[in-house]
Amino acid sequence: MTETAPRPTLEAVAARAGVSRATVSRVVNGGEGVREPLVERVRRAVEELGYVPNQAARSLVTKRHDAVAVVIAEPETRVFADPFFALQLRGISKELTAHDSQLVLLLTEGRADHARVGRYLAGGHVDGALVFSLHLDDPLPELVQRAGVPTVFGGRPDWGEGNRSVYVDSDNRGGAREAVRHLVGLGRRRVAHITGALDQTSAVDRLDGFRDVVVDADPRLIAEGDFTPAGGERAMRLLLERCPDLDAVFAANDLAASGALRVLRAQGRRVPEDVAVVGFDDMLPVAEQTDPPLTTIRQDIEEMGRLMAGLLLRALDRRGTPLDDGPGADGGSGVVLPTTLVRRASA
Repeated sequence: MTETAPRPTLEAVAARAGVSRATVSRVVNGGEGVREPLVERVRRAVEELGYVPNQAARSLVTKRHDAVAVVIAEPETRVFADPFFALQLRGISKELTAHDSQLVLLLTEGRADHARVGRYLAGGHVDGALVFSLHLDDPLPELVQRAGVPTVFGGRPDWGEGNRSVYVDSDNRGGAREAVRHLVGLGRRRVAHITGALDQTSAVDRLDGFRDVVVDADPRLIAEGDFTPAGGERAMRLLLERCPDLDAVFAANDLAASGALRVLRAQGRRVPEDVAVVGFDDMLPVAEQTDPPLTTIRQDIEEMGRLMAGLLLRALDRRGTPLDDGPGADGGSGVVLPTTLVRRASA
């Protein structure tokens, strides 16, 4: 059996650099008060020896774990099947990596998992949490608050007046209005809507945006989906049964729109000649691969993830400053990104 070489120690780095152990500790742990020439000598010695700081010891000095929990309130099968989550995680990961912080992914399959996540956050393993895809009856916000970790939410919370939770979201309502106005501008008169899961604020906001344009909409032209292709298929079949003369559909996301397109094609409806279709997200692996390519509302999903991580990291760096003590779209609590219409062949 090959013996493993001993790990370089702080003392070995100090000896190589010709400085004290205390000086090496200050440099490695980001402390101040060390002259730049000595800093360079220590860094060179660290690189030459391949020294890796002991994270547990470092945490005692810095009071930081350099780790952030990313909590997605969805089951594993949904997370890995939906490109939305991959894009948001990519934005988060890029920002955390740039600040030498680790991403710890936590998923929730059921109530038992909520308790597990709450225990983990309260256990002092991470510096903060990024939480998204919440549902209205979700216990996670209360568990996170009880754990006492700084938190940024993805998506607008709906927890009553006076709540100061920090969040990052897109202009869901405004984007929906633009989608429906585009369809009306094409001369469509029977515009239907496939909603997302209505226990999530993004779906409610997009439904409200639809109703802003289609005032007094026929209830038969609204069918509830769940942000999945299968949900889009079910909703599209129901809409065609109720209103066979519909001539346009706004789907709450691109995956639902892709399901709707499959049903329209199977039932002999031409897109966009007979029925125009608009989605929401502009996830390129979906929107550019549908038949025909999908007109959709673009939200910068990766940027949303990056901003969530950036807000949290800045709050952690301020040490003790309230997380919501900064500029935002609604009194310091939220950042809302704009959306844009991307025209392709479906509408």
